[in-house]
Amino acid sequence: MKAIVQHRYGPPGVLRLQDIEKPPVGDDQVLLRVRGSSVNAVDWHLMRGLPYFIRLSGGLRGPKGGVPGVDAAGIVEAVGKDVNHVSPGDEVFGARNGAFAEYVSGRTFVLKPANLTFEEAAAVPVAGCTALQALRDKGRLRPGQRVLVNGAGGGVGTFVVQIAKALGADVTAVTSTGNLELIRSIGADHVIDYTRDDFTKAGQRYDLIIDVGGTPSLSACRRALAPDGTLVLVGAGQGAGGPLPRMLAGLVRSRVLKQRVVGFIAQVTKEDLLVLKELIEAGKVMPVVDRTYPLSETAQAIGYLEGGRVRGKVVITV
Repeated sequence: MKAIVQHRYGPPGVLRLQDIEKPPVGDDQVLLRVRGSSVNAVDWHLMRGLPYFIRLSGGLRGPKGGVPGVDAAGIVEAVGKDVNHVSPGDEVFGARNGAFAEYVSGRTFVLKPANLTFEEAAAVPVAGCTALQALRDKGRLRPGQRVLVNGAGGGVGTFVVQIAKALGADVTAVTSTGNLELIRSIGADHVIDYTRDDFTKAGQRYDLIIDVGGTPSLSACRRALAPDGTLVLVGAGQGAGGPLPRMLAGLVRSRVLKQRVVGFIAQVTKEDLLVLKELIEAGKVMPVVDRTYPLSETAQAIGYLEGGRVRGKVVITV
């Protein structure tokens, strides 16, 4: 099969399209013929091996996995003997390392939303689960609360806006000038152009802030947070340390202040994929796709994401 292969860390040029063996299928796994995948921030971090701490699990001298990519949507080719929730021929979506390939095998796949194409469904798993878990699990969002989303125009941010609205929040979205109409169209109640206004100095207080952008300091974010509010750190943050310095500082502050500061790494689960499927089929959430690239141009797709101007998701067609 054709797959994108990476043997060393570096810029997009380290990615190569090669022929490799089709992956085996375990007793509890699904073999998927991939029709679409999508690019996430984790893909370019792992491509470059930055920040350096990710090499502790990803491989010190070079990536362990070889084939990058996580999100996938496609058609079930075969199932292991212990799989009973999907069958060969089913159209599914989910997540598994090695998704930038014609085939991938894994456990975390469920029937895809009936109203999405394969390409649209491939945009959902990592970004959608991150947004859902940030709001529901870490943010403990309740209907009627005021939520601010910093970095609303990207892959995770566009899902946060929509899911927050679906959960009954009053949503303020912070994004760039070019994204204002897009973010209004997906349900934001209020929008702030960060090139003109600083939400941390506006005097407004929010029950929950989801910081996807990772740019304001913790002290600045706290100025915009209600006295008993919660700040959830989703973005990678700035600097060589990535998200760790902000998350550690947030943990310390949470121990001495009433305001909660929470950092986390999302996990794609079948249960949350089914929640997202229900929201999508109900018309409450839809993936926003900026551009699509063929599998052979995955390097260009990741390079475009690295540029920081993506509106929604970048999708790989297979």
